[in-house]
Amino acid sequence: MVELLSVTQAMDLVLGYAGHFGTQQVSLAEASGRILQQTICAERAQPPYDRVMMDGIAYRYGTGPVLGCQGIQRAGVPGQALPEGNACLEVMTGAVLPPGADTVVPVERLLRDGKHIRFEDGYAPEKGQFVHRKGADCVAGHELLAPGLRLNGPALAVLAGNGHATVEVSSIPSIGIIATGDELVEVGASVRDWEIRRSNEYALTGALASRGFTRLERSVVPDDLAETMLALEKQLARHDVLVLSGGVSMGQFDHVPKALMKLGVERVFHKVAQRPGKPLWFGVGPEGQRVFGLPGNPVSATCCATRYVVPMLLAAQGVERPETYSVELTVDAARVATLTRYLPVRVTHDGSGRALATPYPMPTSGDFSFLAATDGFVELAPGEGAAPAGSHAVFHVW
Repeated sequence: MVELLSVTQAMDLVLGYAGHFGTQQVSLAEASGRILQQTICAERAQPPYDRVMMDGIAYRYGTGPVLGCQGIQRAGVPGQALPEGNACLEVMTGAVLPPGADTVVPVERLLRDGKHIRFEDGYAPEKGQFVHRKGADCVAGHELLAPGLRLNGPALAVLAGNGHATVEVSSIPSIGIIATGDELVEVGASVRDWEIRRSNEYALTGALASRGFTRLERSVVPDDLAETMLALEKQLARHDVLVLSGGVSMGQFDHVPKALMKLGVERVFHKVAQRPGKPLWFGVGPEGQRVFGLPGNPVSATCCATRYVVPMLLAAQGVERPETYSVELTVDAARVATLTRYLPVRVTHDGSGRALATPYPMPTSGDFSFLAATDGFVELAPGEGAAPAGSHAVFHVW
């Protein structure tokens, strides 16, 4: 009997073929959610001037207690010098600290009589208060963003604040999602007792599109070798990655492995010691296309896409942060003696912040009606007995 690959061995092989899909320049308006592929450094010191932090007055510490107001310093205009003596300038939040001033007193601490301003009784300012000093956040040239970061709101603000109207990001690969099977019918079509609607391709579309992989094409092929070869030949010519569901097991009509072989796709592995998803197939096309053959059962397909396809695509884009994290089981969870088990769970957090995973097993790998009630699955290593409540497991989010 041929020994099956472990999950770790299979994942290492997949990542070994991840490669990359190149980069492209996009406008800042189009960059949200993309993966950064350049180093971003501070254009200048931040803040670029001594910045007023409160509406109020700016004055020279040690003068007073009654100050003569000599004008207003607004934000967005050059700083005006503070005259000598017992003088102050009204200042607005974000304005340049007037040259000659060193301290800001907020407006709610002031009493005013015409142009004369004094502090409220008992108030004693501290020298330098409410002044955000030039360069306190960072100096010019300081590295702010590194390649591999998914561009979220704060990152976009950094890009905008440092003058990047365009940014270099990872290119999004073209992905073909192909469902196989004579039993499949269109979602909106009438369905007979022996048929099922095409659900796998939409599950896969959701898993990929939610991570920013939006260049997707869905199609379906029947259980016929010639038609499968014809369809796959066209899809290989069109896409960087193919993700198939169904047709990879040992049945008489499981034509996918043979069709891929005839089309010059090199098999890297077929079958992994895992449940669900044991028949998983992975190979590389003549022009470097990455090809995944997922089992047709919906839970199997969804687990394998989450466990292998998504990590490979993220690695190819240079994403640095893994999506997995550790959770604590709330109840005992049965393991499989010789296979890694993928167990759907709901995740909650208790008052101390612990991530708690409650198993929500599906009756079989074909039953997906309640899969949407879960957040992802935990990975249980092979072994006898159960993983006990309170033990930790790796969690993969859908």
